[in-house]
Amino acid sequence: MGLSPDPILIQQATGIIKRGGVVAFPTETSYGLGASIRHIHALERIYVIKKRARNKPLLILISDISQLVLLVSRIPPVAVSLIKRFWPGPLTLLFPAKAGLPWPLCGDTKKIGIRISSHPWAQALVKALGDPMTATSANLSGYPSTYTAEGVADQLRSPVPDYILNSGPTPGGAPSTILDISTVPPHIVREGAINPNALLFR
Repeated sequence: MGLSPDPILIQQATGIIKRGGVVAFPTETSYGLGASIRHIHALERIYVIKKRARNKPLLILISDISQLVLLVSRIPPVAVSLIKRFWPGPLTLLFPAKAGLPWPLCGDTKKIGIRISSHPWAQALVKALGDPMTATSANLSGYPSTYTAEGVADQLRSPVPDYILNSGPTPGGAPSTILDISTVPPHIVREGAINPNALLFR
């Protein structure tokens, strides 16, 4: 996953996000697009940058499970064991969303997708920010994921992100697995980096 996070670059990226900017950054799979959940205009810009349909909510990164209270209305019992086993890592859990969140985070689904990244640069970024931030992939909708800063710049040309946090190539592979734990039983919304047979509810 590259070298240890560069504190100067992390600080630059954090400052941009805090001011309402959009930053491309590395994760344990591909590059993602980060914006603070506190800046609705930045969340809306991600849809423009990605050419993303507005009915597709943005996935969220947190730095610590204590931040769940900012985003979810309840934590289903199954979440506890899944979090212990797979966070940090490429498992996105769909929780019942807290009322009043900006529309890009849950749309009309009343659910919100959250995970903790295992990539050291992503961890450092969301921790320095102090707030949850978006983690949607840094590519045009319908196009391949990007695994290098150059790949991000090649795809996202008009408009461009405000900054690309370059840690070198990401590991690649499948995106995060998305598991809806708001239902009983939970069900997989998107197959990804985690083998479905490894999930506890199966």
